[in-house]
Amino acid sequence: MKSIPPTPHPQSGATAGRTDLGRRLAARRVALGLSREELGRQCGADGNYIAYLEENTASPAVGLLVRIADVLGVTVDDLTGANAGRVRGRATARRDTVLAPLDEEECRELLGTHGVGRIAVFTPEGPAVLPVNYTVAGTTIAFRTAAETLAARAAGTEIAFEIDNIDDVTAGGWSVLAVGELRAVTDPQEIRHLTATARSHPWAGGPRTHWMKLDPVRLTGRRVVHAP
Repeated sequence: MKSIPPTPHPQSGATAGRTDLGRRLAARRVALGLSREELGRQCGADGNYIAYLEENTASPAVGLLVRIADVLGVTVDDLTGANAGRVRGRATARRDTVLAPLDEEECRELLGTHGVGRIAVFTPEGPAVLPVNYTVAGTTIAFRTAAETLAARAAGTEIAFEIDNIDDVTAGGWSVLAVGELRAVTDPQEIRHLTATARSHPWAGGPRTHWMKLDPVRLTGRRVVHAP
């Protein structure tokens, strides 16, 4: 590996980033609780070079980017921001496309692959669709919100929860829809369990400690497939 001249940089646990790559790398590293030295050891690089990537404009080798992304649990495009502004769903449709239903087991497996979904609720002003950071606990879909939000006020009503995935390269994708009654979580033990197993805090920020849950009475899904 080409040697990099020493440059001043913050302490190993600090967040930083002067470029899009540097900011994304630092944010993800800190979110996982890794120091620069720990990340370097796991991906086969020196901690000082990780600091250099975070603090300077650099063009690391593709192999190193792949290893860093793998350790951080993201793709190279996620890490570099290559797909951040890309509008999905504009690929030309294929003529051999059909919609195939997903069984309940596959729907539950797909629910575990995402961390952000959308809930559809009824409000006095009409229907609303809201993005939420969610977690799956057994058969329950749960998310945190603030006590006076539209989502919290929808407790006791029937809602829909949806996630999807779009693949522009293959003009394919899938979606999963869960329907059931939204309820507030009040049991202290259940609240502790959900809090301990949640992947992250809600991205919206603020004091969002009000847990809501949905136990679907209907779980369906569809996948766009192409005839052989």
